[in-house]
Amino acid sequence: MPDDSRVRRHAGAGLGLFLALVLGAVLLTAFPEEDDDREGGCAPRTVSSWAAEPDLTGEFARYGDDASRADDWTGGDGTHSVRLPDGRVLWLFSDTYLGNVYGPPNPVGESYAWRDQNTPLVRNSAVVMSDGRLQSTLPAPLFPDPAPGQWRWPVAAKVEARSPGSSDKVVRVLLWTRANGAYPWIYGVPTGTEVATLSLPDLRVEGIVKVLDQQQVREPEQRVLFGTTAVTEDEDWTYVFGGDDAQAASRPASKAYVARVPRDRLAEPDAWEYWDGGRWSAISSRMKPVLGDGQRKGVGSAFTVARDGGTWVLFTMAAGAEGLTTVTSYWACSPAGPWRGPTKGFSPPLPEQKGEVAAYNPQVHPALGGRLVLSYDVNWLDATGTTAQSNLSRNVSLYRPRFVTLKLGSG
Repeated sequence: MPDDSRVRRHAGAGLGLFLALVLGAVLLTAFPEEDDDREGGCAPRTVSSWAAEPDLTGEFARYGDDASRADDWTGGDGTHSVRLPDGRVLWLFSDTYLGNVYGPPNPVGESYAWRDQNTPLVRNSAVVMSDGRLQSTLPAPLFPDPAPGQWRWPVAAKVEARSPGSSDKVVRVLLWTRANGAYPWIYGVPTGTEVATLSLPDLRVEGIVKVLDQQQVREPEQRVLFGTTAVTEDEDWTYVFGGDDAQAASRPASKAYVARVPRDRLAEPDAWEYWDGGRWSAISSRMKPVLGDGQRKGVGSAFTVARDGGTWVLFTMAAGAEGLTTVTSYWACSPAGPWRGPTKGFSPPLPEQKGEVAAYNPQVHPALGGRLVLSYDVNWLDATGTTAQSNLSRNVSLYRPRFVTLKLGSG
């Protein structure tokens, strides 16, 4: 695990998923000695090569630095995306900076573009992309706070029929709800999972439904939030992955869980089923983890899952100090596992302040089509006592997603 003292609490409302995700690094183990299950085209998968995506990374830098509007996105984390029926891509973010960007140089003479430390920060935002170019920021925050001292972070999203069999399409966005809490819950106590419905094509919030309430789970580190990623296996089911926040209580690693929902029914709480270790159950209290033993292996609380033929591949941050820079993966022949790994990791590019910044929240983006694109967020590790918010303001390039393209192989 990374040393907690390396991550200093920043001023203000907070900066998204950073603490939970960095401290949620998994502990490495060797491949288990199990026979491969090759039924249905399933075979071991790992990252055989990767390449930086400077154009995509640069597009977020271009848009964030554009000073023509004062109410649009200039930086954020918790990066997720969904392709809309008209070809646009909707990008969803957790804690987000709005406002203006200035320079360079910044006020201390460094060659970075910067923002004022009083720049507005909202709990969530959404940015629309068309033909590979970011166009506009929806009014932010897009998802209002559920109550004083609580907020919503958007995670995975999916286009569905408004109701089964309907030709009318909507966007379903999974939301994590959190509430103010004392240490170690400085980034919020998890309270539940919701699903928001956005109209098309105007992307207006029509309603929000709670699909899993975790406030009755006494120990916050045992509460599970779903939606870190959602994968459709076939025409019948959508599989939604989630995790607990064990790392916030200084546990070794978080555990991964999986639920399934019939096609076009994400916003129906009674339609959700949870893996209980042997079968799918409608009773959420019976859910069991599909990955993570709390000691030797597990996931960060924001991981991501993709399909490669008959193989499911899960990407998460690696172990210990490597978890600040390195992405690793697991693979399985079904969403419920068994999950094998972790595999050999890779370290994507970080900004020039390497050693003072951390990568976190790896997410795949099927919305980009035709290739396996993975984003990762970047935040500041403040080992000197200066607030993270100050550091992120003096260099706006830090708190933005970066992208790589991956190729998978068998070894």
